[in-house]
Amino acid sequence: MNHLSHRLCALAALLSLAFPLALPVLAAEPARRPNVLWITAEDISPNLGCYGDTYARTPQLDAFARESVRYTRAFATAPVCSPARSCLITGMYATSLGTQRLRSRFPVPSNVRGFPALLREAGYYTANNVKTDYNLRDEPAFIRDCWNESSPRAHWRGRQPGQPFFAVFNLMTTHQSRASVWPHKQFEKEVAAKLTPGERHDPAKAPLPPYYPDTPEARQTWARYHDCITAMDKEAGALLRQLAEDGLADDTIVFFYGDNGMGLPRGKRCLWDTGLHEPLLVRLPEKFRRLAPDAPGTATDRLVSFVDFAPTVLSLCGLKVPAHMQGVAFLGEAAGPPREFVFGARDRVDEVFDLSRSVRDRRFLYIRNFMPHLSWMPPENFSDGSTFRRELRVLAGQGKLNAAQLTYAGPRKPLEELYDMEADPHQIHSLASNPAHHSTLERMRRALREWLLTTRDAGFLAEPQVWERLGTTSTPLDLACDDAKYPLARLLDAADLVGRPNAAPQQVKLLRDADDGVRYWAAVGLHAAGQATEPTRAALREALKDSCAVVRIEAAATLAEWGEAGEPLRLLEKELRSTQSDVALHAARALQLLGDRAQPVRPAMREVLERARREEKIAGDPAMFLRFSLESALQP
Repeated sequence: MNHLSHRLCALAALLSLAFPLALPVLAAEPARRPNVLWITAEDISPNLGCYGDTYARTPQLDAFARESVRYTRAFATAPVCSPARSCLITGMYATSLGTQRLRSRFPVPSNVRGFPALLREAGYYTANNVKTDYNLRDEPAFIRDCWNESSPRAHWRGRQPGQPFFAVFNLMTTHQSRASVWPHKQFEKEVAAKLTPGERHDPAKAPLPPYYPDTPEARQTWARYHDCITAMDKEAGALLRQLAEDGLADDTIVFFYGDNGMGLPRGKRCLWDTGLHEPLLVRLPEKFRRLAPDAPGTATDRLVSFVDFAPTVLSLCGLKVPAHMQGVAFLGEAAGPPREFVFGARDRVDEVFDLSRSVRDRRFLYIRNFMPHLSWMPPENFSDGSTFRRELRVLAGQGKLNAAQLTYAGPRKPLEELYDMEADPHQIHSLASNPAHHSTLERMRRALREWLLTTRDAGFLAEPQVWERLGTTSTPLDLACDDAKYPLARLLDAADLVGRPNAAPQQVKLLRDADDGVRYWAAVGLHAAGQATEPTRAALREALKDSCAVVRIEAAATLAEWGEAGEPLRLLEKELRSTQSDVALHAARALQLLGDRAQPVRPAMREVLERARREEKIAGDPAMFLRFSLESALQP
């Protein structure tokens, strides 16, 4: 480990001790501390008028932008909500905490607290209306520590007279469900009904991005998304008016931002800018303007990451930033230097397994896909509620999509992607194989690997493997800092072979490695290569007896894909019935992706599906994800 990762792991050891971190207040007098209001909109990219979107109708936020600093390079750390929120609330990368998979319920160290708890201890009233979804175990206790009130009624008006506040309002109107998944009738009733005819967007005038085919469905989807943004704009404006009516506008710093990219195909869940680039507007009243380097109504191209938000609020409120936080404050007395890079991570979302990482500087975006044999548009039960997404799948199957559209809808991902954001703002022309950009590619590769190692990315073991190595008292952060239990450099080297040409002989050898994480990546690599040689088949048949469930499942899925129906399918059926929900989900997803080849196992799949439906009310998300996979797999 390098010295920075040693520092992180030393802090992890400190966090495991049962005492609170000292958080002295800086020199600011309590009476002069600002209030802070966060207005968060779900699932939007910078599709606002103030960001140059001429199709948008956002008069409230456009007016707010004229009073604010507009950040043109603000980025989420994950393209989906709960890992992003885990980072926002803790000031640590979800990949360091092990909270990067959607609703995985891993524990975090007891002293990794949400930053609102630190504000409470300094005398702030904290109110959250209403979403939490922080993606960690013991979330109710975490919520109680953070918030004076977290409910649909939570409001700054619950504070004591004169008490400073930190309040969050989470606006759901732009969520993926509303923008693309709900049936048209439900959308019209619950969202469109809030708009006047003059506020609606005409599909015929929709300026479709080049990664969408020009179809009536595409136009309707783009118009619907913008209708959602207009309805949200009205809600944000109402909150800003409440603040002014309460006489608090001159005492309150207001942030408006989105929680991840647009809830449309090729947005949310992806690592392009459409999944990570966010609008961020920050208004500082005159009395606090010294805390910002830029004047109201101006724009800044400073790179900002979600990991920076927690230290920034603490800095603005006069509190010292805890040493374990990994971000850099971009406002306030403790503001640090501008960052050179921002990073992103895609991992399992619902029933969909994947692993990609990204690094972006002011001009270039680099994406490393560690599972390149999987599509950016895999089957997803929830997302496939979108009629446009289903249309994309049909058009791709019919060969009716062009190269730009197949960057999302194609059957595989590139191993590496590199984009020049100035020349290619839609990220449809990868430069990864262009010799003229080799030095840039190498620079971004180095930056990404350094980040993975420095922050001790906990994502390079499958979830069943993490649970097995944790024991009863450890956390993924503890595990990731233990090279004996989590040899990250070796795991990265094994993962890096996936998709590389001529790597199969080495991966066959790695299937016998002592570490089951290395063996898992070897199995994934042989699956991705798709080369059914006899040495590869023999190694995978031997791996059906592996001590690790996910290695067995990956080997069985590959052999079944290559036409070996007997023993591999029997093994997948056995693992599907596992009492470990995450093991069962791996097996279910493997069977789902096998399609008709899984026909002999369909009776067992129906049986497990019915069990998941019965248990969902009690078991929650794990049973729901299992249901998602099996319902999709069993569709006629």
